[in-house]
Amino acid sequence: MKRGGIDFEVVQPYAQALMSVARSKDMTEQVGEDVRSLLKLLQGSEDLRNFLANPFAKIEDKKNVLGQIIGDSNSYLRNFVMLLVDRRRLLLLDAICQQYIALLRESNQTVLAEVISAVDLSESQQQAVRERVKNMTNAREVELDTKIDRDLIGGVIIKVGSQVIDASLRGQLRRLSLRLSSGN
Repeated sequence: MKRGGIDFEVVQPYAQALMSVARSKDMTEQVGEDVRSLLKLLQGSEDLRNFLANPFAKIEDKKNVLGQIIGDSNSYLRNFVMLLVDRRRLLLLDAICQQYIALLRESNQTVLAEVISAVDLSESQQQAVRERVKNMTNAREVELDTKIDRDLIGGVIIKVGSQVIDASLRGQLRRLSLRLSSGN
C-alpha cells in the first residue's frame, strides 16, 4: 500500500524498529520529541531536503550534517539515522518519522485532530475542541494540528481520521443554501 508515493511496507518496519529500541530503553517520549524536532527541521528547510536527497552528496557529508542536527542528546536516534544513511534509505526519513509519531500516538491512546479555523483559537477554545474530540473518540489524549483559513468566515472544521465536523460559518451557509435550493 502506498501513502503519498512512499511504500508503507518499507516505512513501517523501520518505524517499528525505532519504536522497539525506544521502548526497550524507556525513551519513547524523548525519541518522539527528537523525531518531531527533526521532522520540523526537514519540513522547514528545502535546502536540507535537497542536500539529503542528492545522490552525488557524499555519505560522510550527510552523516556529518545529520550528526550535527541530532547532536549527542539521543544516541539511539542518531545511530538509527546513520543506519538509514548507510542503507541508502534517507529518502524515507520523513515518512519513517511520521510513522513513528503515529505509533507513539497509538501506544499513548492519543488521536490527532486537524482543526481549521478562521482565526487563532484561544487556549480555552483549544481545550473545548480537545474535550469534544475525546468524547467523540474515547481517546485518552488529543493532539491538535491547527491551521488558519480566513475563508471560513468564523467557526471551525475538525478532522479526526475520516470524520469531519464542519462547524464553520461557510459550511453552515453552504448547508442553508442547499436546503433553500432543494425546497424549490
